Amino acid sequence: MKFNIKMPNKLIPFYQKELEIVKDNLQQDNLQSAWHHLERAHIIAQKYPYKHTFVHWKMLQFGIKIKSSKEVVGQIPRLLVGGVKSFVDYIPIGNTGGAKVPPVKKMEIPEDIKEILNMNS
Repeated sequence: MKFNIKMPNKLIPFYQKELEIVKDNLQQDNLQSAWHHLERAHIIAQKYPYKHTFVHWKMLQFGIKIKSSKEVVGQIPRLLVGGVKSFVDYIPIGNTGGAKVPPVKKMEIPEDIKEILNMNS
């Protein structure tokens, strides 16, 4: 079993860029784009407990902002166990992390993110 703790330095700029885009989109009230980039940050962060949990925290805040009880309720268990699953490398690859997606469903990774992740392997 492989334990993932820290996101590799090569991935950090891509992860941070997605979160910056989220912040910019939220400031411009472009909610659809903000959510899209939260999902992208989730895919990049999935294997790393602290970064993964942080994305779920941002998704919870997003759910509160848009007054979506489904998103808020859906993010709470993800916030509590997502990081643990990352730590023990038990994650559904490509899952975008939102409440509309089953937490264990594997999903196709966008090509550009696949390239970013493959850079690190």
